[in-house]
Amino acid sequence: MPRPVTTIGFDADDTLWHNERFFSLTQKRFATLLADHAAQDDLMDSLLAAERRNLPHYGFGIKGFTLSMIETAIEVTGGEVPAPVISEILAAGREMLSHEVELLPHATATLEALRHEYRLVLITKGDLLDQERKLAQSGLRAYFDAVEIVSRKDRETYQRVFERHGDGPTRGVMAGNSMRSDVLPMIEAGGWGVYVPHGLVWAIEHAEPPGDHYRYAEIADLAALPELIRRIDGIA
Repeated sequence: MPRPVTTIGFDADDTLWHNERFFSLTQKRFATLLADHAAQDDLMDSLLAAERRNLPHYGFGIKGFTLSMIETAIEVTGGEVPAPVISEILAAGREMLSHEVELLPHATATLEALRHEYRLVLITKGDLLDQERKLAQSGLRAYFDAVEIVSRKDRETYQRVFERHGDGPTRGVMAGNSMRSDVLPMIEAGGWGVYVPHGLVWAIEHAEPPGDHYRYAEIADLAALPELIRRIDGIA
């Protein structure tokens, strides 16, 4: 009998390496810059609303986030945002695009433990150049049989990716820190969705778990993934 799992997909940001904390730090810097014009909570609400509006136009990533900060600054200052504030926002965006990649615990060991028995595919969304940069700096590229940098993560995306690089989503597992992007649409496609929580979660990525769905699992960190895969495969 063939094994139930042949292909494992991995999210990148906040699954293999740190990412959201750089957004959090930049938001605090942004709040300081606009402190004379808006309370922090109100400013963050306005920024989140701008991000939601702009996702269809700019997609995911730092460049869209930077443009949303500029739009929010214009909005909360009534169109009178000082030029030095715009300059500081642009500088913050450039710094985010050049930060060093810091791997999360167990990332390398987990990939090493799985690479010889399964096809491994990196599936990440965001700015193409930034994601390519982070992957190159991470030193993890050699572990993956394929890399997919996509504009969205939905059922159709997972169907396409796992058919292209594996034996379809029904024989695939997707592991990531976003319930909305990594877990739920993979389950909708017929695969296994494995939730790997991260301390910081972007509000737009929040979603409720799928209850006791038999193809859903949650693990504390990536160290538990090889054992989970073996149980799914019936070899543990």
